[in-house]
Amino acid sequence: MAQRVSVALEDDLDGGPADETVRFGVGSAEYEIDLSEKNAAKLRQRLAPFVEHARKPAKGQSRPAARTAASRQHSADIRAWAAAQGIVISERGRIPATVVAASALPR
Repeated sequence: MAQRVSVALEDDLDGGPADETVRFGVGSAEYEIDLSEKNAAKLRQRLAPFVEHARKPAKGQSRPAARTAASRQHSADIRAWAAAQGIVISERGRIPATVVAASALPR
């Protein structure tokens, strides 16, 4: 037994038949909208001045470098130095730049 599935797009603005799904993004959100050829052209026309002055984002998201054992040890050394000097800093998190500079420990 054969089965035929048909998908009909409906224009999200006027409810008529849609010709395409248009994807766009604003801020960090991405959207899709099904539009007729006429409404898709209208959307592109209204966005054209903004697209003309926009730039495409760099490929891929840059991730912060992973911490290495050496950098963890360096942080531990600075914390130990600070404790010996009577400087109170948290056991976790970022070490204040003033404490790192004052420690003068080689990197």
